Amino acid sequence: MNRLKVSYTSRDFSIGDFENDVWQSTEETSLHLYWSGALAETERHAKARLVWSEDGLFARFEGNQRERLIVNSEPNTKEKSIGLWERDVFEIFVSPDSKKFERYFEFEAAPTGEWLDIKIEILPNGERKADFDYNSKMKVVAKILENKVVAAMKIDWRAFGRKPRNGAIWRGNLFRCIGIGKNRGYLAWQPTRTKMPNFHVPEKFGYFEFVKD
Repeated sequence: MNRLKVSYTSRDFSIGDFENDVWQSTEETSLHLYWSGALAETERHAKARLVWSEDGLFARFEGNQRERLIVNSEPNTKEKSIGLWERDVFEIFVSPDSKKFERYFEFEAAPTGEWLDIKIEILPNGERKADFDYNSKMKVVAKILENKVVAAMKIDWRAFGRKPRNGAIWRGNLFRCIGIGKNRGYLAWQPTRTKMPNFHVPEKFGYFEFVKD
């Protein structure tokens, strides 16, 4: 399945309310494959849900956690954390233009509540151009529970420069990084199937379908 339904809500709710029924109103997708397409261990599986409102895009991640967390011992949640992708993290890539999906945005949320936002373009020669000065004003809330971690983010539409209409199709992908060293795992909703772990393969992006039921 390379299409994920993003359900609409007219209700205002806190992204830190992980059990709010707004989350249950939208389709859940599983992150159970590595970037290569190989099946990941159940202990590393995660799931994600996306919701949209007049204000922005919401994403909720929940991951099994039965191994040592790889996180910053002194997390800084006041500003973006460069290099967050080197630790345990959930990620969403979003391209608002389905015809120019080589231009996209990357958003990351760690179990510690740390975050990162980047504006990216893959150039015709394959080079990746990353704008780390990009400021989405994203909001992140995370929690570490017994054998589980959850994280949620909210991204205002101004961060994308546009707002979707009912029925709009955007492109994107969902990821989870977990572990360290040779045992590090790179899970993907849509596997990129590159030789080495690489999430930045926009031609492998899936489809986010914005709907109002």
